[in-house]
Amino acid sequence: MALHPIFNRLGYQRLDRGFAAIEKYIKGFLFDSQSCGQCTLGETGMACPMNCPKTLRNGPCGGVRSNGNCEVDASMLCVWVTSWEGSKRVGDLESTIQVIQAPVDVRLKGTSAWLRAVRKKLSAAGRETL
Repeated sequence: MALHPIFNRLGYQRLDRGFAAIEKYIKGFLFDSQSCGQCTLGETGMACPMNCPKTLRNGPCGGVRSNGNCEVDASMLCVWVTSWEGSKRVGDLESTIQVIQAPVDVRLKGTSAWLRAVRKKLSAAGRETL
């Protein structure tokens, strides 16, 4: 928020490409993020739901195996099992993981979720972004 005057002068759209590249590298390395442009890591126990073969953003599909593995790829742990355990570790099990997420807008793939979050916060505060 403190950098908003600079970002606004340069233009958020112009900055998006560079931020998206940095974001992809950092979040990809730390969280195996798939760079959907609509990050929910903070709501999903720091597990990227886009790693789900069905790309489900609001909980498991119902086909989770008894050992916690995915029904589509039996060799991988269900992303939502990982998400639930991550939410327990950060002590946020009762709130953010239960928030219903909007469907993925595929047009935003590869764009910066960080800049989008800043713009959303500024917009809610009544500040204009360019």
